[in-house]
Amino acid sequence: MGKDKTTKGLNVGNIAPDFSLASNGTTTHELSDYKGKYVLLSFWASYDASSRLMNATLNHTLRTSSAATDVAMVSVSFDKYASIFQETVRRDGIKGAACLVDTKGEASGLFREYHLNRGFANYLLDDNGVIVAKNLSASQLSDFLESLSRP
Repeated sequence: MGKDKTTKGLNVGNIAPDFSLASNGTTTHELSDYKGKYVLLSFWASYDASSRLMNATLNHTLRTSSAATDVAMVSVSFDKYASIFQETVRRDGIKGAACLVDTKGEASGLFREYHLNRGFANYLLDDNGVIVAKNLSASQLSDFLESLSRP
């Protein structure tokens, strides 16, 4: 038998499914645009307090780490109204992340493709889009960032 190739999926070791979302109705962001860089992919919604808090905490952890330049954050909200999403991003102080919203909410194809439910999820992808960790805490992200800065 030949060597197994990495497959598309949602488990550690799988390649994360690619997706495309427009921000501000014009610029399209694709997950594959970040190939060659580590990506913290965070799914959340303003109505889900725990996912919102986790998104803000992870963003803060990235912004305060010296190794954060090696990791891009892609923050995807499933709020039905872009105005609520924008206000939440402002209030939570989300900075330095690609902040995207899918206004189809829980009915969106992206929500289904990533098998999300209340509580949402986050994924850490390596520079080839392979999932290296799921549902990281801020402490786990901090440990990972420290490992990037070690020789």
